[in-house]
Amino acid sequence: MEELLALYGSGGSSLKRGDKVKGKIIAKESKRLVLDIGAKGEGIVAEKAYQESKDYIKELKVGDEVTASVIVGETPDGYTILSLRNAMADSAWKKLEEAREAKKPVAVLGNSHSTSGLTVEVEGLYGFVPTTQLGKEASKNPQSLVGKHFKVLVIDLNRSENKIILSEKEVSEAEDLKEVRFAYEKIKEGEIYEGKVTTVSNFGCFIEIEVAIDKKKIAKVEGLVHISEISWSKITSVADNVTEGEKVKVKVISKNEPLQKGGASRLALSIKQAKGDPWKNAAKKYKKDDKVKGSVVRLSDFGAFVELEEGVEGLIHITKIPPGQKLEVGKSIDVYIEDIDPDTRKLSLGVVLTTKPVGYK
Repeated sequence: MEELLALYGSGGSSLKRGDKVKGKIIAKESKRLVLDIGAKGEGIVAEKAYQESKDYIKELKVGDEVTASVIVGETPDGYTILSLRNAMADSAWKKLEEAREAKKPVAVLGNSHSTSGLTVEVEGLYGFVPTTQLGKEASKNPQSLVGKHFKVLVIDLNRSENKIILSEKEVSEAEDLKEVRFAYEKIKEGEIYEGKVTTVSNFGCFIEIEVAIDKKKIAKVEGLVHISEISWSKITSVADNVTEGEKVKVKVISKNEPLQKGGASRLALSIKQAKGDPWKNAAKKYKKDDKVKGSVVRLSDFGAFVELEEGVEGLIHITKIPPGQKLEVGKSIDVYIEDIDPDTRKLSLGVVLTTKPVGYK
């Protein structure tokens, strides 16, 4: 953004660096956000300003209103360069306040450890878990939580002092650890369970599964489904795919030993693997020259990627797209199978022509 400032200067707009403006999102693209800021024209969130707020931007949609800060009043093209840093912080503090009031656990990522406690990343902000707020198991090796996701309760917030105090033991010691440990030992990699989504975050979601200890007793154990294990399709937002309280089937893909690593997620789970790999049936389901309906999911310089079902997508090479036909992301399209190779997961497609395109002989 400093480079943009040097390049564009202050422009002729009445807006100046640091001003706050309200705008409505009119376009959400892969690397920039365009806002209608009323009579002042259009504003853009791009480059470094986009990257620093990308997790917050994932939650936004076209039509949402946000408050942004001006970085450059006006470029030669007539745009205002904006930042969503403050809006992102406002959203994060609001979520933490709501979590504190509801006594609801939040997911954090261990950042660093000192004798006084753990610094963690939470909703794009930095919080602190004092040593006194670590559970007995976590206290044995606090360093093991650095670089790992775990859950905490918010016990103190003060935005004016930028203070976020969290407790790991309020979560980890809320359960009977002996029963959880016994249940954990009974879980085997490859098993499929039905579980309930308890927490949704930008890196994935926590799932609670029930494990029978004996004929009368059930223990609840939590595991983490990373964002890459939610769907066979490519996704950018966890919240668009799962919701808290939703019941889902999960497959156990790994158990992190040893168990006594405190609040760190010990079970790695997968929603997509519980459904089975769609490519295993692709060869039976799709044959050369078959006509099928798909949805355009991505456009590139060399063609368009079309998804036929979750996890099964193919390429319409740019040379196969009729002149004058415009393909749009999210739109359905009739295609035919040119070639399919399930072993390499490659699928070549062509457009089913309903009319003779201009330029075709």
